[in-house]
Parts: sequence; C-alpha cells; structure tokens
Amino acid sequence: MLDGRWVADHLEEARAGLARRSKEASALLDAVGPLFERRRELIGKTEALQARRNAANEEMSKLAKGGDKTAFAARRDELKELSGQVKALEDELGLVEHEVEERLLSIPNLPHATTPDGQSSDDNPVERTWGDKPSYDFEPKPHWEVGAALGILDFERASKLSGARFSVLWGMGARLERALVAFMLDLHTREHGYTEVYPPFMVKAAALRGTGQLPKFEADLFKTFRNDPEDPEALYLIPTAEVPVTNLHADEILEGESLPRAYTAYTPCFRSEAGSYGKDVRGLIRQHQFDKVEVVRFVPPEQGAEQLELLTGHAEKVLQRLGLHYRVVALCAGDLGFSSVKTYDLEVWLPSQSAYREISSCSWFTDYQARRAKIRYRAEPKAKPRFVHTLNGSGLAVGRTLVAILEQFQQKDGSVVVPEALRAFMGTDRLQAG
Repeated sequence: MLDGRWVADHLEEARAGLARRSKEASALLDAVGPLFERRRELIGKTEALQARRNAANEEMSKLAKGGDKTAFAARRDELKELSGQVKALEDELGLVEHEVEERLLSIPNLPHATTPDGQSSDDNPVERTWGDKPSYDFEPKPHWEVGAALGILDFERASKLSGARFSVLWGMGARLERALVAFMLDLHTREHGYTEVYPPFMVKAAALRGTGQLPKFEADLFKTFRNDPEDPEALYLIPTAEVPVTNLHADEILEGESLPRAYTAYTPCFRSEAGSYGKDVRGLIRQHQFDKVEVVRFVPPEQGAEQLELLTGHAEKVLQRLGLHYRVVALCAGDLGFSSVKTYDLEVWLPSQSAYREISSCSWFTDYQARRAKIRYRAEPKAKPRFVHTLNGSGLAVGRTLVAILEQFQQKDGSVVVPEALRAFMGTDRLQAG
C-alpha cells in the first residue's frame, strides 16, 4: 500500500498521480483526507496531555518527598484524570489509524513518471516486436479446433468433471504442457540465475493482502473452508505464484548483500474470472484453472527500474527460444494493475484472431507490496531497515504458450510443428493426429 505519512504530507500530489489512473481512483482519497486531519489533531492533543501527565507525575514525586499529603492527593487525582484522558485519545487514535490503513489497502499504487498516459489498452504504446508474423496458404484454425483434431484437447469431458472453463489435455497435449513447464524452469534457473521454488497452492488471507489481491479482488478468488464459510483461518487457492513466492519473506528483514533475490516457481493458478463477462469463453485463453511459471525479484529501491527491464527480458527470452512472434507494450496509467507502478505486457500473435493476446505481464511495484507484507532489508549491518522493491512477471503463462504454438505452428495437413527448444522434452518434432 501507499506510505500513509507520505500521502498525508503530499495529498494533492497523490491525488494527481491517482488521477492518471482514473477519476475514481483519485476520488478514493476524498475519504482519507479528513482521517489524516483527525489523526494529526489527535496526535497533537495526545502529546500535549502526555506532557501534562509527565509534569504532574514529576511534581507528585516531589510532593511525596516533601510530605504535603493534601497537595499530593490533588496531584494524584489530576494524574489519574489525565491518564484517563490520554487513554481515551490513544484509543481513538488507534481507531483512526486502523481506518486509515483499511482505506489505504483499497487505494492503488501511483503510476511511475515513465508510465505513459492513457485510459485503456487502446492507449498502450508498442515498445518493440520480435520475429515475423507467420504466413499461411490456408485459413488458420483456432487452437481449440487444432487441438481437438489432434486428439489432445478436450473441453466436453472437462465440463462433465468441473463445468465450464476447464480443459483436459490428452497424450501429447499433456506432454507439451509438461515440456513447457520444464523448459521454462530450466531456462530461468540455469541461464537467468533464478532459484526454483515449489510453494503451497493455498494461502492465508494475509498473503493475498500482502500482494494486493485482497481486499480489492476477493470476487475473483476461490476460497476454501471446512465447515464455516466465515472461518478466519480459511485458505484461498492462489490466483498466481506471485502470492506465495512474494510472501516467502513477509515480516522479514533481509540483508542488503543478499539482494537482488530472484525466484521462479511453477504452480497451477485458480481464478473465478468474475469480471470477464463472457470474454474468451472458448478455448484456453481464460480458464478457471491454468498453469504458469512465475519469476519474482526482491531488489533495492535504486535498482527497481533496471530490474524491470531485466525481468521483462527474461520473459521475452522464453518466446524467442520457442520462435513465437510477439510484441511488447507499455501499459498506460489507466490500464495498470492495482499494485503496479509500471508494467510491460508481452503479447503473442494468434493468427486465428488476427490479434495479439497477452501472455505475460512484467511489473514493478516499488515498495507497495513490501509495505503491505512488511518485507524490509538493511543496506548495511545495523542500518535502519528499509522496504525492498518487488517485481514479478509470467515467465510464461503455460496454457497461452501452448495456444500460441498450436496456432502459429499449425500446418495445412493439421499437424503442428514442435519448436526446436522443446523437441528433446517431447521426443518428436511434430504433433499429428493418430
């Protein structure tokens, strides 16, 4: 979340920054401003009464030594009254502080100065493209038709098991999914220096608050419970590995010499897609359960911008090794994710749609997540702890990568060429029916 002290001292600057996202985001500060004023007032009154209490306490000690019982009793009664007043102010201040924090949890991060202006994905500038669009002497089919014809993709049986927006991968389809996970993890660990992590797939609410999914996006989460839906210890299925991996260092103070820290993790991800409103109802683009390989970095604040470029390059390398045509766009302020200050989206080309579709978002969060999760570091031994900066990105969304392979590498005879980087995993250079 935002630094409450900074926002209190720079309220109009914060309002202007949030206005780059939307009028609605900026308006969220309307309820916080009066709370800051009330907090400042309570702090002043509390400190003044504390000073009076301390003075009365010192005077009472002198009177006790002098033996003036009447004056001593009067000061004692005054001290008791002052202590009660201080306690009441401290209690009210605690309530105001709690409300300020709860309000800040629902306010998004401020866009970075280098994030372009704009209100929607239509305003996202293209930073670069890689490779050439594939060309065909036939009408390219959508991936769900290609997969079904190959006998590797089955939505009907998945629906029988779990309902809409689930899939079953058969045979070489399941092998391709597994090959992609192994390839991505090997690339990130062996060449990019990430430490592989295998985290839990269910987390406490605190972990989701730490990365910004709660309270804002609760409707998009799957919550589990044994007997009581209101059980405070209920767990949530993770929407992305970002949640457990980032929170590995929650409530910790890291040593500066250990930064940057870089982790990669494969996990299934679970999302209700509450706000999708019927988009991508066919195929693998928007499933309730999907696989993803995530990359996460913890860095000193002064390295945040350069580390975003580095992390984005690592995600791009996956697409390049697979030979998939894609482009990189910079998200405008109005299209940023809730916790991000700057994001690059990698968009892969899908010939059946004649469109680019997101396959990875690479984001820099400054200290927004670290403040929520209390992740700090010491630049030097005995130095005052500071909040780290966190970054993460998909490296990549596995199902969407499978989609891109089926679509970009489909052949006229219905077969699909396997990217050279995967052939050792797959044991073949082509997927074909039968």
